[in-house]
Amino acid sequence: MRWTFRFAIPASVLLLTLCTVLYIKFAQIWDQYNAPAYAWASLKNSFRGSKLDNPPAIVGKVEDKVVIMAKVESEDTQWVAENLPDWQHSIYTVDPSAGTSNDTLTTPQNKGHESMAYLTYIIDHYNSLPSTLVFVHPHRRGFSEAWHTDTPLHDNVDALSTLRIPFVQQNGYANLRCNWNPGCELPHRKNKHIKPEIWREVFAGASRSVFSLEEKGLREEDYVPGEVGAACCAQFAVSKDRVLQRPLSDYEGFRKWVIDTKMNDAMSGRVLEFLWHVIFGMDAV
Repeated sequence: MRWTFRFAIPASVLLLTLCTVLYIKFAQIWDQYNAPAYAWASLKNSFRGSKLDNPPAIVGKVEDKVVIMAKVESEDTQWVAENLPDWQHSIYTVDPSAGTSNDTLTTPQNKGHESMAYLTYIIDHYNSLPSTLVFVHPHRRGFSEAWHTDTPLHDNVDALSTLRIPFVQQNGYANLRCNWNPGCELPHRKNKHIKPEIWREVFAGASRSVFSLEEKGLREEDYVPGEVGAACCAQFAVSKDRVLQRPLSDYEGFRKWVIDTKMNDAMSGRVLEFLWHVIFGMDAV
């Protein structure tokens, strides 16, 4: 009996610890995926005959705004033309094959995840940018695939259809994800991807890193932020005027860093994911 009791206590403590860890992890995922809103929206949609699968056509001419994205050749992005006909779109295939048509937009290299396409668009169109640029991923929606899209059904058509263009023009930059988790909560701001040496590499030769350094009385050569915080996951809108606040050479330098860095595709893309807000004029946090 004593022997059983002796082992019951540590076993209970171990079980309680395991349950606590699982609960914390589950709560994080629950929050990141905005699971309650998704479940409720899915339930409501099921009683409406899945109307979101066939959204009403948008009538009107193509406007002064563009959707930019990167895709692999196998991904279907027809949803953009079908559901966002009033948007210009530049969709880059990062892994073209021998059978890829000549009119397909491609990137210089398949590296840096979406950053290579984003930067290539800006570089190639720097002197003819539309007023509003939106950078998104190629998947339209889905709980597991597009969980970072901050609408009830994680749907990029909904996100772009309801985007407040005047706010983008006024603010210059807007992350399409409002949920701070992951990327912007206090524990995330000691960003393991943006180490001091990486910050200096990315912004080496750039006209500036953070736009507000002069206002803060700081010198570029001395500045490395102690924290970097931004809601994930590299989907955002930016105004033409904000893009043009950096010279073309800055964007060429950022793309060169992606190409030249020894980091792999995923890691180099993750670095830019947490620096887009800085590149487009926002403070590090």
